[in-house]
Amino acid sequence: MVPLSVVIITFNEAANIARCLQALGDVANDVVVVDSFSTDNTVEICREHGVRVVQHAFAGYVEQKNYATAQARFDHVLQLDADEVLTDELRQAIRAARQNWQHAAYSLARLTNYCGHWVRHGGWYPDRKLRLYDRRLGRWTGLLLHERYEVSPGQTTGPLAGHALHYSYHSVAQHVSQLNKFTSLNAQELALRGRTKVTIFHLLLKPLWKFVHGYFFRLGFLDGFAGLCIASISAWGVFLKFAKLKTRTQSAAA
Repeated sequence: MVPLSVVIITFNEAANIARCLQALGDVANDVVVVDSFSTDNTVEICREHGVRVVQHAFAGYVEQKNYATAQARFDHVLQLDADEVLTDELRQAIRAARQNWQHAAYSLARLTNYCGHWVRHGGWYPDRKLRLYDRRLGRWTGLLLHERYEVSPGQTTGPLAGHALHYSYHSVAQHVSQLNKFTSLNAQELALRGRTKVTIFHLLLKPLWKFVHGYFFRLGFLDGFAGLCIASISAWGVFLKFAKLKTRTQSAAA
């Protein structure tokens, strides 16, 4: 069985981190939390659970996750977010992968809890992410948002059974607040990629399609009120992203 490290990045995750750490069980030989100087008691909770804590200033999601991966004691790494929890089935799948490692990376399915409701539609499920990997055969990539783990050319990936339970937003207000932050980063990322033109298509039709696609075509309505909130706020996010990009472009041209 290959030795395994778990790496988690945190900032003010006192409400989540204990639940995440308690669910690890004996799945790993090493657990390291890379904290970007939390102002709550995240670090104290981590130390109470006997895990290593490394303080590192946040320089972006990609940079932070690559840094965290480098802090692992072993080359085989499971990366988790503080608001994720391993289920029994997923822990068993990880143990099986460790006993017979066949790929550069493995993906896990996330089941998201939104304001107390488990979301299974609207494009939010199964939300597979590459999280279990051999760090010698890939790395975290991306710009400001939408970081993803990519394996080296020619390498293979495989799926893991089970779920990581993702405790996302506990209120609509929290979702909207996070959306405002992320759409600003989205707009900045688009600008970095050279996207400057924003038309009525981006401001009206793309948000409308985002709602229709998620709520109707991806069956978001089956998630009831949670599905309606997700589709509506996601559509609003598309508008905000392009509206913020347009104002950035206008300011730069002034």
